[in-house]
Amino acid sequence: MSSAPSSAPDIAIDVAGLSKSFSGREVVHDLSMQVKRGTIYGFLGPNGSGKTTTIRMLCGLLTPDAGDGTCLGYNIRRDADKIKRQVGYMTQRFSLYQDLSVRENLEFVARLYGLRNARGAARDMIKRIGLTGREEQLAGELSGGWKQRLALGACTLPNPQLLLLDEPTAGVDPKARRDFWNEIHALAADGLTVLVSTHYMDEAERCHEIAYIAYGHLLAHGTVDEVIAKSALSTYTVTGGDLNALSAELTGKPGIDMVAPFGTSLHVSGRDKSALEATVAPYRDGKGWHFQHSEPSLEDVFIDLMSRSKDNFQ
Repeated sequence: MSSAPSSAPDIAIDVAGLSKSFSGREVVHDLSMQVKRGTIYGFLGPNGSGKTTTIRMLCGLLTPDAGDGTCLGYNIRRDADKIKRQVGYMTQRFSLYQDLSVRENLEFVARLYGLRNARGAARDMIKRIGLTGREEQLAGELSGGWKQRLALGACTLPNPQLLLLDEPTAGVDPKARRDFWNEIHALAADGLTVLVSTHYMDEAERCHEIAYIAYGHLLAHGTVDEVIAKSALSTYTVTGGDLNALSAELTGKPGIDMVAPFGTSLHVSGRDKSALEATVAPYRDGKGWHFQHSEPSLEDVFIDLMSRSKDNFQ
């Protein structure tokens, strides 16, 4: 059978029924999804929930026990080697050579991928990622934000069609994170497809689409607005005195699916609107608390999803 690209040209990833187990424990269960080209697709969920395993199966880096599909038009089972040549992978841990300079690291990567003008490619990338003037600085001496830029430059140097980012901004300051995401959006605008796992809600909101995976199960996916709408949560933002006492009183009552502090307020949410209303009614008048209807936030949705997720490793 031919291994040439076969999916629709605007679809980067199209998989169905992916499952994977390790030592008898199912890490991913019957997962199906599509990712459009040029999309930044975010994966969220608890630690150990199968996000990294899912991402690796989607692009042929890990063979599923069941299911099939295509990545960049190639079959994820038969054409893994072809897919790998078009994938850039940036892990949490800085993986370049600490005792080589910025320039030496990029030139090494360029030669590794057989780029004809390694020096020119490294020079152009240094300019693109804003490291001009730091060419001869050792990679090990860079700050977290600069290391992150260098790692991104290295994994996009061979011009991949798909970029995998595994919690890429962990431990990086807010400005460096914002600069990083601006660059990711610029790359996506040029047609690069990006899969990213993250725990940061502000980063999730910068993705074109998101998926929430809990212990191997895909519980929600779509745009941020779609995921919030599908949650069917009704939410109150509560202000006033002794919110800790109110939180303790409301937790576990009928209609209350989530109670969580947000700064100087409390978010109280439930999927059964009438039951929620009945429970909070006695607390609304003359108790010193102000209840205001509000739209559920993405964080509200994920806290609710997490509370309903069963840890299959327990």
